[in-house]
Amino acid sequence: MLNPILMNIPTKIATERLYLRMPMFGDGKVVNQAIEASINELQQWLPFAQSSPTEEKTEINIREAHLKFLKREDLRYLIFHAESNEFIGSTGLHNIVWDIPKCEIGYWIHTKYSGNGYMIEAIEGLTKMALNDLNCRRIEIRCESTNDKSRAIPEKLGYQLEGILRNEDLSADGKRLTDTCVYAKIG
Repeated sequence: MLNPILMNIPTKIATERLYLRMPMFGDGKVVNQAIEASINELQQWLPFAQSSPTEEKTEINIREAHLKFLKREDLRYLIFHAESNEFIGSTGLHNIVWDIPKCEIGYWIHTKYSGNGYMIEAIEGLTKMALNDLNCRRIEIRCESTNDKSRAIPEKLGYQLEGILRNEDLSADGKRLTDTCVYAKIG
């Protein structure tokens, strides 16, 4: 198998209305503003959003994501509107196992852009890239069973619900057990 460092992985993915690109130094400000504006919605589902991070912490996180992308450990993409260049959200290929290859897709959206089909479009583009460019044999999307908006994305994109893992995880705030839906697309 080719060493992942030597793989030509797209740093930018274009869709009809969006482009996804790897995080770059300096992106922390716009990402932090989106987290701050969306904190009430994100808190329910994401451990990182339990409190508003400082702009500095977000920038550190972005720089770490950039380095992980270059090392092929984790492939985060930031989502932008193609015409306005406004930041819309974040997605990426996580928990990558290059020997198979397989990965898991995660995502979150800036609240003001929710309900426009942007995340479905972004995940469709990312899925196609993973299947076609990276030759992934398995892509998973995992989400809490009660997160209907998140569940709608893999369902609309033809991912198969393989099962619901009961009492598998803790809620984002760490206070209760939750059930996790496992969706997968096989390449």
